[in-house]
Amino acid sequence: MLALCCALLFSPPLMAAETLRYVALVDGGTQAGSQVVVHGDDGVTRVDFIFKDNGRGPELKEEYELAEDGTFKRYAVTGASTFGAPVDETFTRDGDTGRWKTTSDQGEHRFSGIALYTPLGGTPQSFSVAIAALARRADGKLPLVPSGMLSSRKVASAEVANGADKRQVELLALTGIGLTPTFIWVTAGPQPRLFAYIFPGFLQLIEDGWQGNADSLEQVQKGAEGQALVELQKRLAHPLAGTTLIRNARVFDSENAVLGDAADVVVSDGRIVSVGPAGSGNSRKAQQVVDAAGRVLLPGLYDMHAHTGRWDGGLQLAAGVTTIRDMGNDNATLQQLMTEQKTGTLLAPQVIPAGFIEGESKMSARHGFVIKNLAEAKEAVDWYADHGYPQVKIYNSFPKELLRDTAAYAHQRGLRVSGHVPAFMRAQEVVEQGYDELQHINQLLLNFFVTPETDTRTLERFYLVAEKTDGLDFDSRPVQDFIALLAERKIVVDPTLATFEFLHQREGQLSPIVADVADHLPPDVQRSRRAAEMNIPDDATGARYKRSFDKLVDFVGRMYRAGVPLVAGTDELPGFTLQRELELYVQAGLTPAQALQVATWNGAKYSGTLGDSGSVTAGKQADLILVDGDPTRDIADIRKVALVIQRDKAYYPGEIHQALGIEPFAPAVQVQTAATAR
Repeated sequence: MLALCCALLFSPPLMAAETLRYVALVDGGTQAGSQVVVHGDDGVTRVDFIFKDNGRGPELKEEYELAEDGTFKRYAVTGASTFGAPVDETFTRDGDTGRWKTTSDQGEHRFSGIALYTPLGGTPQSFSVAIAALARRADGKLPLVPSGMLSSRKVASAEVANGADKRQVELLALTGIGLTPTFIWVTAGPQPRLFAYIFPGFLQLIEDGWQGNADSLEQVQKGAEGQALVELQKRLAHPLAGTTLIRNARVFDSENAVLGDAADVVVSDGRIVSVGPAGSGNSRKAQQVVDAAGRVLLPGLYDMHAHTGRWDGGLQLAAGVTTIRDMGNDNATLQQLMTEQKTGTLLAPQVIPAGFIEGESKMSARHGFVIKNLAEAKEAVDWYADHGYPQVKIYNSFPKELLRDTAAYAHQRGLRVSGHVPAFMRAQEVVEQGYDELQHINQLLLNFFVTPETDTRTLERFYLVAEKTDGLDFDSRPVQDFIALLAERKIVVDPTLATFEFLHQREGQLSPIVADVADHLPPDVQRSRRAAEMNIPDDATGARYKRSFDKLVDFVGRMYRAGVPLVAGTDELPGFTLQRELELYVQAGLTPAQALQVATWNGAKYSGTLGDSGSVTAGKQADLILVDGDPTRDIADIRKVALVIQRDKAYYPGEIHQALGIEPFAPAVQVQTAATAR
């Protein structure tokens, strides 16, 4: 997550010979990194940035010099990305010509006026240069290099205190980079600079000495973001009052993974009233009509592995995802998000929460509950059970000696148990000690590569799989026995295959998640998706890592054919990643219809919501998507969602995409009044 955030960041000019220190906080105050900014007498600003959470994170050294107009004259950053890929980026401007080079792209820009180079792998300090340069623009717009236009608006202000020292700060919403606004706190005045960057529920980067204000600033920011999100929901949600007839739609039978004949589906007050042959619906009794014209109607898709934020819902709904399972989040943030979704003020799918439980260590991912002993583990389980969570997720630093008893206690409370494989354990052991489900394909394959001394809280959990899977014999007895164990115990697997394509993505190559849709995305997003995440030093290594990934895909197919239940999750870019995930299931040997079944019926079954969702069935919630194509024959057609119905509201994916700067994929199928439809 931070890698994506850092790709969107910019930085402020500082006073001569000034040093500014920032601290990076997680889990309500635990320091996980720092940023030191030194503006030297030589006119060069030097930045050291490090952030480590969950055993990974970037380490960057940045250096820049500003031109008279406040933009970069010279810029350089080196270091390592979140997953260890080398960062080496430069930009220089000579007169009206600017040239840049990164590990993934290079180019030249002819300047006709002021414009700011946007670093691809920069530190949060890069925010300040953009803020200050933007403040000097009378029109409030700042052209960007290689492309884009940055603008900002003030959305909140606050007074902060550091002992007797007080300061006014302002919250700006920056637009023009990425798919959603970026919120940053700046010092008030004619020469603003970065004061704090807060990603609610995850990260607080704030000037050292002022961290006592971080929580209050986060609350103010949540309120400001909430207001913007309410306005977005009002603009994009189309209420469905009374009864709606969806006529002449080919309905996907998710239970049996087959496409049916043309049918009429009647929806009223957010629920499916009837499903009958085409022509059986009475438009005179409906307030609205949707003429499906033979298009395919499916139940809403499930993304069974999200770590959702309040701005993710648009991308999810536009992709036909009407339900997500959140697999670990800040508890207070998630509770707020779920409340906003239920009350209809947030553009978002329905959320099914999984309770995050981690063990205490230097490498802990500090979300949910971080425990030290069995009593604390049971308290965490109790909290989740009392708050209606259907399952818990165990994480990397969880003490292995507590696992069996914790799983048993969770089962006593009626909760399923899933997660990563804790450090110094193997997947087979956690299955034998009570797991009902495993997350991530790498966690399964590590079963064959780790030793009792392997610390999988480090990047080893990725590099071991990339290095060794290519040489693993899937027909060997250990592999066959492991798959048989998973099948016998009906261990649900959430492979998140698409996310792990970063194992083989080379510098300059588009991420496979967006490769087939890149032309629809803003240029800056395309550029950011050409940066590799893994350190792949040569062609031979790259080829080996690609063969390893292809075998991960094959492993998923083998599990499916053996009877191991699959669910479709992502843990990456919302919406687009699930579409790619389903393509990979087809590559693994599933039919397109079987892949769709995994993302609908299986999602509902293994999240405990099958009684209310997961199929187009009378009595269930009206979570429906209409596709302009036939994804049961060509899974790529799942990108052509023309209409989404989420209970008593309709959404047009093209309308959502346009609001996010994305070119639509299919014409909208409009909801019409019954009189107009007749």
